[in-house]
Amino acid sequence: MQTTCLTLMCHARTVAQKLACFPTNEPVENTALASDSLAGRFAAPRRLICGPELRTRQTARWFGADAQVEEALRDCDWGRWHGRAIKDLQREEDAALQAWLEDPHATPHGGESVAQLCERVAAWLQSLQVTPGHVVAVTHPFVIRAALIQMMGGSAFHCIDVEPLSVIELRFTGLWRLRLPGLDLEGAR
Repeated sequence: MQTTCLTLMCHARTVAQKLACFPTNEPVENTALASDSLAGRFAAPRRLICGPELRTRQTARWFGADAQVEEALRDCDWGRWHGRAIKDLQREEDAALQAWLEDPHATPHGGESVAQLCERVAAWLQSLQVTPGHVVAVTHPFVIRAALIQMMGGSAFHCIDVEPLSVIELRFTGLWRLRLPGLDLEGAR
């Protein structure tokens, strides 16, 4: 059996993330920060792909000039919530925001539902099963969440490998949340 290794990487921080806003097609905060320091992070041969948005293409360039855009890795379609601050939605459309948070099929923003995003990512993951080798995919938090949900479906216990010195952070603020720490780009300079 041939092995497919998929490395999912979230794009670098954007101003929208810092301000707790739904994204637009914004750039990453500091494009020069990791320009050369990450190029050798993933050894060849590997296939480098990214979502079509500016922030994913900029981040992918830090890992190589050969990134190919993969439409399946595009961010969720936020509809009329593009660029809107979550605090504004809590004030102006709290019921719609709560419906979206609680129902994966809800689309009060007029865009893509979480369920639709998960279906898109599931189809993409299935297409990778016949592509042996190492794929490095630079994408968005919601796409990574959808991929993890697909992988965890069914009997997840035996689908999790925990390597020595692995770090998984769980936080409880009324709900347990999994946090996957990113690379420290400040220390990489």
